[in-house]
Amino acid sequence: MGAVTTPQLVDVVDTISGVRTYSSGGTRTLSSCYVERWGLRIEHPTPEDPFSDAEVTWLLPDLGLRLTTYRPRSRHARSGPSVLSAVRVERDHRHWQTTDLLLGLAVPGGTTARIVRSEEFAAAVAGRVLRPGDADQALRTVHRTLEELSNVNHNLTSWLTWHGIYDSWPPL
Repeated sequence: MGAVTTPQLVDVVDTISGVRTYSSGGTRTLSSCYVERWGLRIEHPTPEDPFSDAEVTWLLPDLGLRLTTYRPRSRHARSGPSVLSAVRVERDHRHWQTTDLLLGLAVPGGTTARIVRSEEFAAAVAGRVLRPGDADQALRTVHRTLEELSNVNHNLTSWLTWHGIYDSWPPL
């Protein structure tokens, strides 16, 4: 079975109302939303997910990336990998709009990062859902980030520090 081609995923965060709106029409009320010097930090509960309590996302517009992790429900459970997704970010004083470029890296911690969503990316390129410029940006962003991560032994905290982001990841 081949990958299904879907329209590009776009979401908008309203930093004043603290609401995230998805291209599907769904919304999430954010439990935290902070504009930082390096980007945007948001968190919201995930009540429909039996394994995670919350999604934590950082938008890193200068790097063209969205960094996401899920906080497990049980304090004894292992968290899954952090995911760096290539995105296009447009923002103004109130709204942060991200367009998912359908390619990313899973960074499990303690082991090598790996490229994820490549089949979905290829289907989107073949189906002309992704514009050639966006596809090129996604490839460049993911491969640059993978090379940078390999230079710091795939340590996400070191990589963030190298980019001048000294906040703790994953956040407590």
